[in-house]
Amino acid sequence: MDIPLTAVSTPSGMLWEWLVMPQGLKNAPATFNRMILHVLQPFRDFAPSYFDDIFVHSRAAEGATYHDVYLGHLRKVFEAMRANKLYANLKKCVFCTLEIPVLGSYVSAKGVRADPEKVASICAWPEPTNSQQLH
Repeated sequence: MDIPLTAVSTPSGMLWEWLVMPQGLKNAPATFNRMILHVLQPFRDFAPSYFDDIFVHSRAAEGATYHDVYLGHLRKVFEAMRANKLYANLKKCVFCTLEIPVLGSYVSAKGVRADPEKVASICAWPEPTNSQQLH
């Protein structure tokens, strides 16, 4: 169950756990997404998000290298996360790469391509040799 994930520590040191969200746990994803959008609003140009996925991308600008701009963008996002007590799972993070996995596809500056592992079985199908095999 996700109840331990809703725990809140009070200044007196007590630990409280929500048994339900005020409107029910079914609204938790929408509530979380709204909060993430609010926290990252100042950075929408370089850090769009999809629920708990944050995509930080950068380009070289004003004499700075792509890498320098990227590190500055990461710093801004991490500072906003820290200020709002949001923490990233390092095992799920991907940094300084030209291509990232997103929802079963790979996204890069060149566009979107299918994950080779997900389409391997389709690519292995034999080519049809007549119209009957197309059905």
